[in-house]
Formats: sequence, structure tokens, C-alpha cells
Amino acid sequence: MQHSIRLSLSLTGAAALALASMPQVSAKPAQVAQGSASDLGVMSIQLKDIVTPQVGVQAQTQAAGTPNQAGLGGFLPLVVGSNSVFFADVLANANFSDWGNSSSIINTTVAGTTISTSSRLGYRWLNGDRSWMYGLNAGYDTRPMSTGDADTGIPVYASRTAFFQQAAVNAEAVSDKWALSAYALIPTGTTNAQLNTVYQGGSLDTYGLDAGYNLTKALKASVGYYYQNGDLNTADGSGVLGRLAYAINNGLTVGTNLSYDSAFKSRFSADIKWRFNTNGGPGKETPKTNAAVTALTSTPSKRDVRVHDCIPRRPRCGN
Repeated sequence: MQHSIRLSLSLTGAAALALASMPQVSAKPAQVAQGSASDLGVMSIQLKDIVTPQVGVQAQTQAAGTPNQAGLGGFLPLVVGSNSVFFADVLANANFSDWGNSSSIINTTVAGTTISTSSRLGYRWLNGDRSWMYGLNAGYDTRPMSTGDADTGIPVYASRTAFFQQAAVNAEAVSDKWALSAYALIPTGTTNAQLNTVYQGGSLDTYGLDAGYNLTKALKASVGYYYQNGDLNTADGSGVLGRLAYAINNGLTVGTNLSYDSAFKSRFSADIKWRFNTNGGPGKETPKTNAAVTALTSTPSKRDVRVHDCIPRRPRCGN
């Protein structure tokens, strides 16, 4: 566990340093400032000047049922209204092997490199004084998963690649101080597969609620509850998740996460995300906004297909 935490922190620190040292790009996101919408002049802002395409990179370390990964992402506003936006958001990630002999899916280690995808369509709108943003989004996620040895000491052979997928829905609300989110991840298609001669793996239904609070302009803390269950039964139950996220500068954020449930036990992970808009340029003004307006172009969260494994024909393994 300590080895995994040190590796997670090292990866996040190195990635943050590398991104922070990049030459400044001309495209800048809107500046987030504190104060009421009227104080900031947010009511007079034309959303088409703020809600623009966003592109960037993201990376995260393995967690409870999710892999080490890094990839590219993009936000595309499809229709921008006077107080709302209809949008698409897509991600593609390279998934990497688990750290050493520590399995992210409980028993069998994830191996090799595969490409996962995630897509979302959504609608977001502001309330009358633009102090809150509300949103709904839904989409589809895929995850091919290569496997290797077991971390239990049990010899396994004939390791293979499984393919999992899920539908996802999310509701969100964001203000200057609060960020609330409810989500459901629902596996579709083949939900369990033989991973090797011993273990079978399955994707998890996950339902959760998160509540975040801005401690400072740059630092945000959140806590969450989730319930998970799968066809293999061994991971069924509730869990809790805590997160700290720090905005290093406009568009660059690093975060740490700590979760606990009876199946995966304590899992620590770290992540980094860099986004910038594509409509900026030298001399182009980037008006100040509040958190609600900025959230119109934020990347939806909870995009990974979560997987666990067990030995078939044992109690609570679905056979």
C-alpha cells in the first residue's frame, strides 16, 4: 500500500511539474474570480465568448477497479444559448499495467496497454442570476482489459483480454462554494468474462453522490458515497470516497483521492488534468467569470468502467 502511494505521488508530481514548465499557450481559459455575479459583471457576458471548445490531456493512477491511464480529451459546445449550452465531451485513454504486483481489480493484475474511450452528451444551464449551474449528461464508456499474473500467489495461465462497456448518467449543480453530483454507471453487453485459468472478472454497477466545497479559490475538498454491485457478487456493498483538488493555474489541476469499501479496502490514487480553450489568441480579452459560468465547460467526471474479479464456484462469486 505504501509503495503504491509513493508511486502515485511521484507520478502526479512529475506530471504536474512537466505541464507547469511547458511554454505558455496563447489559448487561455476564462479567469475565475470571487464575488457575486453582478459584482463581476457576469450578467453582461455573452456565453458564446466563454463557452468555447476545450482540449487537453489527463492522467490518473490506479484505484478501486480502475487502471493507471493517460490520454487526450475534448469539450465541444454544440449549441450555445443565452444562458445554456448543449455539448459533447470525449476522452481516449491508454490504460497501463498495474504497479508491480498490486492488483487494481482485487486479485488479477492488469497488464499490457489497451485504449479505453468515453463519450458524453449533455445540457447545462444557469439560474437567473448566474450564481448556480445545473446540468445533465449521459454517455457510453468502453474498456478493453489485458491481464497478467495474480497477486495472491496462485499460479494462473492463459491470460486473456476482456472487453467491458457501460452506460452512464450524471446530474450536477455548481455554485461559487458548492459542487454537487449524482451518477450511475451501468454495465452493458458482456458483464463478466474469464480472465485466465483461475479468475473471472466482472464490471460493476456503481451509484454515487458527491459533495464538494471550495476551501479557497484554488483548493477544493469533496466527500462521496457509492454503492457497487456486480454479477460475481463479491464486491457488492457501500463505499466512501474523499478528494482534494488543487488548481495550479488556469486549466491545470491535480488531485488526490482516497476510497474505502469492503471489497477493495483502502485505495489511494492521484490524477492530473490540463485543459485550454481553442478560441483564444494574443491580445484577446478573457473576461472574469464565477464558478458557475466556468463550470459550463468543465469535463464530466466518473468516466471509467470499474472491474473486480474472483474465483468461480466459490461462495459469493455468482456460480
